[in-house]
Amino acid sequence: NNKITYLPDSIVELGKLEELVLQGNQIAILPDNFGKLSRVNIWKIKDNPLIQPPYEVCMKGIPYIAAYQKELAHSQPAVKPRLKLVLMGQKDAGKTELRQCLINKPQDVTVAPVNKGIDVTNWIADAERSLTFIVYDLTGAQSYDLIKPFFLSPGALYILVVNLKAYVSRHFYASVGYFLHLLSAKVPHGVVCIVGTHTDLCNEVEIEEKCLDIHCQIALQEKRDTEFLHSLARKVDEAQGQDYAARTSSPHVLYYGVSDKNLRRKKAQLQYLLNHRLQILSPVFCVSCVGDLRNTQRLKDKLMSVADHREIFPNLHRILPKSWQMLEELHFKPQDLWVSWWDSARLGLQAGLTEDRLQSALSYLHESGKLLYFEDSLTLKEYVFHNLPKFIDILNVFFQRDAAALLQKLLGEADGDQVRVTQLHHYVEGFLLHGLLPSHVMRLLLKPHIKTQQDLHLILELLEKMGLCYCINKPKCKPLNGATVWYKFPCYVKNEAPHAEAWINGGSGIPGHLFAVEQLQIEYSFPFLFPPGLFARFSVQINAHVVQRSDGKYQIFAYRGKVPVVVSYR
Repeated sequence: NNKITYLPDSIVELGKLEELVLQGNQIAILPDNFGKLSRVNIWKIKDNPLIQPPYEVCMKGIPYIAAYQKELAHSQPAVKPRLKLVLMGQKDAGKTELRQCLINKPQDVTVAPVNKGIDVTNWIADAERSLTFIVYDLTGAQSYDLIKPFFLSPGALYILVVNLKAYVSRHFYASVGYFLHLLSAKVPHGVVCIVGTHTDLCNEVEIEEKCLDIHCQIALQEKRDTEFLHSLARKVDEAQGQDYAARTSSPHVLYYGVSDKNLRRKKAQLQYLLNHRLQILSPVFCVSCVGDLRNTQRLKDKLMSVADHREIFPNLHRILPKSWQMLEELHFKPQDLWVSWWDSARLGLQAGLTEDRLQSALSYLHESGKLLYFEDSLTLKEYVFHNLPKFIDILNVFFQRDAAALLQKLLGEADGDQVRVTQLHHYVEGFLLHGLLPSHVMRLLLKPHIKTQQDLHLILELLEKMGLCYCINKPKCKPLNGATVWYKFPCYVKNEAPHAEAWINGGSGIPGHLFAVEQLQIEYSFPFLFPPGLFARFSVQINAHVVQRSDGKYQIFAYRGKVPVVVSYR
């Protein structure tokens, strides 16, 4: 936190340096030969506007920086501006119609179908400069709240779409404020353009009044938020003013038992949030997606001019090794859902990357959201998931929460067999009430997208890795007689009290009341909003650590060894 803008080239000569903490500065470029600092084992660089090497590479550590710089020295640099553009807002805000207006020529614009999920499209906004927007259209349906945060990343441009005809002042938070809080938490300093749609249904006075109300309420929310963050920072300062002995004297003391080091970290985090507020482009941009397509061309021009702004989007103009860019383009060619690591290595050789240099390139492509490669997973590190649109189609199957659509996919397999039809109805009901699905039904649902049992196995591993579902009776070896393996999606659990497992086996896993002589209670309160989907993802992540669990919508009963555990949120 020292506003350092650059490092001297001579720093790379400090061959015995072991600790280098540079977080919270203004460093954009690291000196060449940074890999010489090979003995550095404590490396902190986050919260810097890094361009060269890219932020994603720097966060991985010194060996990755060394590999990047070596690759850049050996191959021709390449600049290919591609900016992620994310459309978000409430259901029926007009996101899909707006996407169609932006991407298509005026004569090609038709009435867009309602978007039933998450959609990704490439938009070549300026062919001469090869400026491309990767447009993510995020549905407003609540069933997607669990996975929407995966698509919010630094360095993207966000369009918050508001239906001006439906907008009323008392619902500001649901229409605008909530989304700004979500972006503030997930992408501090993010760039947001607020677009008002359906202006063709409003008169000019109505448009002006509603836009003014949105501006005023944004300013009031921002004032409240910064005051609250300042009050938290003052409390941390008060706690730092006491010595550690005073902070451990009573459980009722503020920041009881928290070390000086952790208080300093807390203060730095609060300071970072205060210094990196959202960059909201003003005023509200009013458009119509029918008739004269009011202001849609102006909006396109505005988005391109913002993308051109090097201070706002420095990463858009960063230089990459040509071999890394070639590797990305080669991965986009296969139509399958995944390629094996060895197939990826063969593509790497075509791009001029030997096996030892491939890891850094794949890691960068994963961190920058171009593909999925989990080097920390024993199973998944053998595969590269390069076809993100196909993977998003798979997510859409599970998160539409539409009984008719699910049944339509399944009933084609029943061939008129009434017993089979009844059974499939039962499975869909169980999924939408309790989040339970057997693996063979999941395979039927995904039939257009997966071809082999290995495809299914990898997709289920990937969904579990992302915190979306877990296996409730995973066999230690191959199940005998094809025993049914069940998966649970915690975000679908509807019953308040945990008892869903009874739906499968007629038993109740754990008694409704847990009593213990000693209790340890840990509580955490979130300052602005409860992160959407956090409870469901946490529910998946604890599965490997507990037994005899039973899930409710807001509560989990389980055992850790012989110790009863209750996890709940409100």
